[in-house]
Amino acid sequence: MPPPTLTDFYSRSRAARKILVVDLGFLGDSVHLVPALWEIKRQYPAAELHTLSAPVGAEVLKLAPCVDRSWTFPLSAPSPPWWRHWDLLLALRRERFDLAFNFSGADRTLFMTALTGAKWRIAVAGGRKHFWSTWLVRELVPRPSSELPVYEQRRQTLAACGLALAAPRWDLRLPETAVRWAEARVPAGAIHFSINASTPLKEWPLEHWIELGKRLLVREPAARIIATGSANAREQDRLRSLAAGTGDDRLMVLPSGISIGELAAALQRCRLHMGADSGVLHLALALGVPIVALFRDYAGTAEWLPRGQTHKHLLAPCACANVKDPPCAREGKALCLARITPEQVIALLDIAG
Repeated sequence: MPPPTLTDFYSRSRAARKILVVDLGFLGDSVHLVPALWEIKRQYPAAELHTLSAPVGAEVLKLAPCVDRSWTFPLSAPSPPWWRHWDLLLALRRERFDLAFNFSGADRTLFMTALTGAKWRIAVAGGRKHFWSTWLVRELVPRPSSELPVYEQRRQTLAACGLALAAPRWDLRLPETAVRWAEARVPAGAIHFSINASTPLKEWPLEHWIELGKRLLVREPAARIIATGSANAREQDRLRSLAAGTGDDRLMVLPSGISIGELAAALQRCRLHMGADSGVLHLALALGVPIVALFRDYAGTAEWLPRGQTHKHLLAPCACANVKDPPCAREGKALCLARITPEQVIALLDIAG
């Protein structure tokens, strides 16, 4: 009998009745995981599909009807060691998963995948090679091209395992309570501003956002702008400054601490998302909201850029690439993004029609 190969992994594992996907990503990563989850559910229709993710990722994945249970692994800054939460790992092992997928190949997630005890375990090959990697997960899939969108990389990993792919889908289902919450607060056809990111190095200058808001409201007197951010103090300070600098009650800042479901429902009522390189942009992508994105050109940018005719972006060449003492990090802000002007963004809107 010939030895098993990656391409026959699906045929070998089709009997799986309980599947776990280990992916400790945050908002954007989890959004990009959803199309792969739909593929798994389609190819293993009789199986329960579980996920293990960071708290915000679990919120996203609970919106995907293909997921039967979303488990949360607590993450903080700095992240705890993988073995810190033995109670959770033991609970997962008691589930007796037949099959475990790992789309990151990170060391922490490889150990978690192995500890599930699943009969069939498969992971993407990580950036670092360790002699023990194949002890933990015997079958490793070569990492797909980083020129593909992240969600397509996940799907191509499944294709390498012998799964025949259908068209990508998100099909998030929003809670009715979140939909009603958004209807009471967000005017239909509003423009969404997402001015914050995980680091100031991915953020467009606040003064540019203020100028853009003023110009949009002059151009369209009937327009309404909503702005959102996390409960993080720095992000809330920027939002307050945005509202004060714009000085127009047609720009509204939504409350801090809203759920991912409420954020998604608010986005769904918008005709346009304008934002920094952040997870919210990818949530807008999944919901089919047209996007105007502002990115600096760093290693790996291509896999995160929104693709499609309704999406536009401006990409700022960054002098920090492959530099030992990057100027943006030294200044604590994205000097390259500051060179993108509000006029350029308005011009992009005019091109987009």
